[in-house]
Amino acid sequence: MSASGGTKAIVAALAANLAIAVAKFVAFVFSGSSSMLAESVHSLADSGNQGLLLLGGKKAQREATPQHPFGYGRERYIYAFLVSIVLFSVGGMFAIYEGYEKIKDPHEIESWYWPVGVLVFAIIAETFSFRTAIKESNQLRGNLSWKQFVRRAKAPELPVVLLEDLGALVGLILALVGVSLALVTGDGVWDGIGTLCIGILLILIAIILAAETKSLLLGEAAGVDEVKKIEESLVDGTTVTGIIHMRTLHLGPEELLVAAKIAVRHDDTAAQVAAAIDAAEERIRAAVPIARVIYLEPDIYNEAAAAAGTDPVKPSGGPADAH
Repeated sequence: MSASGGTKAIVAALAANLAIAVAKFVAFVFSGSSSMLAESVHSLADSGNQGLLLLGGKKAQREATPQHPFGYGRERYIYAFLVSIVLFSVGGMFAIYEGYEKIKDPHEIESWYWPVGVLVFAIIAETFSFRTAIKESNQLRGNLSWKQFVRRAKAPELPVVLLEDLGALVGLILALVGVSLALVTGDGVWDGIGTLCIGILLILIAIILAAETKSLLLGEAAGVDEVKKIEESLVDGTTVTGIIHMRTLHLGPEELLVAAKIAVRHDDTAAQVAAAIDAAEERIRAAVPIARVIYLEPDIYNEAAAAAGTDPVKPSGGPADAH
């Protein structure tokens, strides 16, 4: 997944959320609506989340060191996981607390035009932000469904922004419904109920994000297409006659480790095997450019051991969808 597309979507979401957070807080000050307060905190938390994603992308670009020989690509996963924690604690739990307090002690909304006007403005702004995230994601999604895209994406930024923007839009609609019912009925409890619904929504999205980024942090294999390309590139039919076993692991969204034991002929010289390994590495990198770290171990394929199950020939690059 391209980092540039994710950055564009993050910046668009950050600009929208900062403007919306200020507008919502002003509306809360003039109207006293708890939905507005919850939504302003939600937008402020989202702004902080986008800042975390940008920071993670920046830190991930650091060069490898002796202490971290595989680089810092997973920084992006760490900061995406922090986003889910912030969304859960700051956004979701605060909204639930505020909704509970408003239901327990409801009061009438004042200056109704402030919350209604700000919510309409926020819906428009979030729609543009969501549209940008969808446009950038479509360039990478291919034939995948949206659910598959979120679950299989190795770069966390676009799925995070997509889910945040979706949650923001639904939350704004819930806030608008809650405020409207409170105005029509004159009962501020509806405003509190809308705030509670916003909190529950944010917590659900935070749980989904945490589950997805946890899988990335643990380490995921390459997808089906990448594994197939690597397998086809490894075997040349002359010196490299087969793959005994193989493992792949994402060191970061755009960096893949490939480790494989390959079968070579018993009468090949060391020079022939070394040349074949160098050629195989070049073919892999040409087919899958993100395969940056490649370790190939030559071995003599033993048919008897393979038949007994101790020397398997079935390639294993790992599951395509590790979630």
